Amino acid sequence: MKQSKPILEVRDLLKTFGAVVAAKDINVDVNRGEIVGIIGANGAGKTCFVNMVTGYLKPTSGSIVFDGIELVGKGPREVTHAGISRSFQVSQVFHTMTVAENLTIALAIATNRGVRALSEMETPELTLQRDAVLKRYQLENYKDMTVNVLSQGVRKLLDIAMAVVSEPRILLLDEPTSGISVEEKFDFMDVVMGALKEDNVTVLFVEHDMEIVERYVSRVLAFYQGEIIADMSPKKALADSKVQEFVIGKRH
Repeated sequence: MKQSKPILEVRDLLKTFGAVVAAKDINVDVNRGEIVGIIGANGAGKTCFVNMVTGYLKPTSGSIVFDGIELVGKGPREVTHAGISRSFQVSQVFHTMTVAENLTIALAIATNRGVRALSEMETPELTLQRDAVLKRYQLENYKDMTVNVLSQGVRKLLDIAMAVVSEPRILLLDEPTSGISVEEKFDFMDVVMGALKEDNVTVLFVEHDMEIVERYVSRVLAFYQGEIIADMSPKKALADSKVQEFVIGKRH
């Protein structure tokens, strides 16, 4: 049976800042529906790679093809419109607004309604869409609470929910469990991954927590000094001698 074409094809990606090489020789194919964990020590090139894919950083050379569309040269807004969204390590939300208001604004932008007065945005159709997202991400109980009183975990759930209202085909997450307690991290990821699977979203996420990587990803990209030193299953990657030495430490 013939395999479908990868949804993301990265070829010979290079990024330099003067004499400093931040990323080099990056060649990756990502298939539809994959959940890919991106690991590496600080400064290994993970965020540089994510920023290039999402249009926040222009590669020095190389190609990034998403579903047949060349992304190099496109800015973040164009990349989002093409079908790739992202969330950040620090939640990008409106802290003085409620959860419902944040989602309403995100939906209004995603559906090209533009940002107007909130009262004008809240159409019956948009309200139904918003309430469906609240339910999927288990945010219903926080609907009328302002973001600044919420825990870090709930804020991150909201941030991710806002990133997917544009119905992306790929979502890139930057350290989704950063700042979330050990007791909450698995419940948080269960909600996020369950919702993204329901929406058929291909996921790439940067993560330092190897327990999260082992439990949720189907494949690992390990970065070291701007290069990918391993591209394999979590079990094989976490047992790989180079990954143990340069990424997670021998004691894992």
